[in-house]
Amino acid sequence: MSQKKKTGVLLLNLGTPDAATVPAVRRYLKEFLWDKRVVDLPRWLWWIVLNGFILRVRPRKVAKLYQSIWKDNDSPIRSISKKQKIALGLWFKERDGDQPIIKNAMTYGNPSVKSTLQSLIAENCERIIVLPLFPQYSATSTGAAFDAVAKALMQERNVPELVFIKNYHQHALYVKALTNTIQESWEKNGRGDHLVMSFHGIPQRYFDLGDPYPDQCAETAELVAKALGLDATQWTLAYQSRFGRAEWVKPYLDEVLEALANKQVKSVDVVSPAFAADCLETLEELNVQLKSVYLQAGGQSYRYIPALNERSDHIHLMGSLISNA
Repeated sequence: MSQKKKTGVLLLNLGTPDAATVPAVRRYLKEFLWDKRVVDLPRWLWWIVLNGFILRVRPRKVAKLYQSIWKDNDSPIRSISKKQKIALGLWFKERDGDQPIIKNAMTYGNPSVKSTLQSLIAENCERIIVLPLFPQYSATSTGAAFDAVAKALMQERNVPELVFIKNYHQHALYVKALTNTIQESWEKNGRGDHLVMSFHGIPQRYFDLGDPYPDQCAETAELVAKALGLDATQWTLAYQSRFGRAEWVKPYLDEVLEALANKQVKSVDVVSPAFAADCLETLEELNVQLKSVYLQAGGQSYRYIPALNERSDHIHLMGSLISNA
């Protein structure tokens, strides 16, 4: 008798090194930065730059940053991803409906997309719903995740039915979860003079070539500002995490923070809607490096509002996205 066919869910995030060590970070950066979706320079030129310069210097610096946030022998993004999976399983159980098999994977690093897909197929999942945890679509993140899934299935004789969730940047439950976490921070800690919504940047050239990411970031920010009842003078959209010398989409967050401090804006709240889980870019870059930029420019109070992580309203959003798929 044939086994009952099942539905699998692949929760995908960007990735993490296996350890906060120089060799582990080098392996991770090599995999991440070699992806044409991330850096699309001619391969011969990028090979020289990546292997001759970046991977010789950057892993040591980045490993120190990871060491500052590493907790319980794991990276925050992987630890939070596990909690999201458990919470999502309970969400489905409470509704007494069909129970999908839910697994975490990372586009780069572990658990890998290939091994996780093989595990789902081995558990007789003939239909797999892929949810990349990037609310705003970009070829550099969601596109790369889709590539990883396609590549992982190239050797499968019997490819399962796949459902890809492309983005959810304007979903009502997503906007509500963001609004809730900001309002709760204000109620608990007090409200700053200005709200900054910071998104991970992409090169300007990628936007010019048709990547919709900045437009979707702007739509998310406007929806959240509207839900909070903010006018244009009370909030700002900005982009962080630029890398290299090329122009990236603007405004740059460090310049925005300096400008706000120079305008005598004494306190800011910073939230990053692009991240479904706290990671190096939020816990270290946003909460340490860029906080220092603002305070050194004359600002007095800087508060980072954590990512949605395993909040119940975030899990409800994820469950609804999967159920609708």
